Amino acid sequence: MFNGFSQRTIDFMWNLRLNNEKAWFEAHKEDFRRDFQTPVKTLGQEVFGLITADYPDHGFIHKLSRIYKDARRVRGGEPYRCSLWFSIERPSEEWTSTPVFWFELSPESWSYGLGYYQARPSTMAKLRARIDRDPKKFEALIAPLEKQDEFVLDGEEYARKKEAPTAKTAAWYNRKSPSLMHLSGHGEELFSSELTGRLISGYKFLMPFYDFFITLDSDPDPERP
Repeated sequence: MFNGFSQRTIDFMWNLRLNNEKAWFEAHKEDFRRDFQTPVKTLGQEVFGLITADYPDHGFIHKLSRIYKDARRVRGGEPYRCSLWFSIERPSEEWTSTPVFWFELSPESWSYGLGYYQARPSTMAKLRARIDRDPKKFEALIAPLEKQDEFVLDGEEYARKKEAPTAKTAAWYNRKSPSLMHLSGHGEELFSSELTGRLISGYKFLMPFYDFFITLDSDPDPERP
């Protein structure tokens, strides 16, 4: 059962940032497993179990990130990530272009939400096509966002703005990889079992957006003749 993170978790992340090298990490590998990897994994598995119990037909899987960076990206630099995250998603050969629920813990903050790491341009073209066909329907989908302050729309925007059909859809119309994210500092909730309930509540709020995103791939590509 997840009972919250500890100050040891935060201390380990900061120490790793200051000593990001193999010798230090190997000497503190047990600290990593006990204070960092295990609580993130426990939280992820607990949240995954509760979500799949409520949404058994969604075919979700749970993934936990690795502490080791891709060897192709180290190039003599820091070999370890200073943050860990878990995701809840459907199996996919190309996970970066698939909508996922996530939680991430880093030395100075934690975040969670729903979105794409790197959506395909064709997926965003399909999103814009849906908005064009029925902007009012999309406005109805995003209307609950105006009544809450947990999540904000995030993601890189196009340098050259595209003309959206309505003002309310413009922010979505111009995202390369949209996500709905909550970002927070290390408050008391992080050190409590209450974090589980907050993530579950947030993911349930975001589920209609997931159900919308996951069907985009089945739409015809509007950019193909």
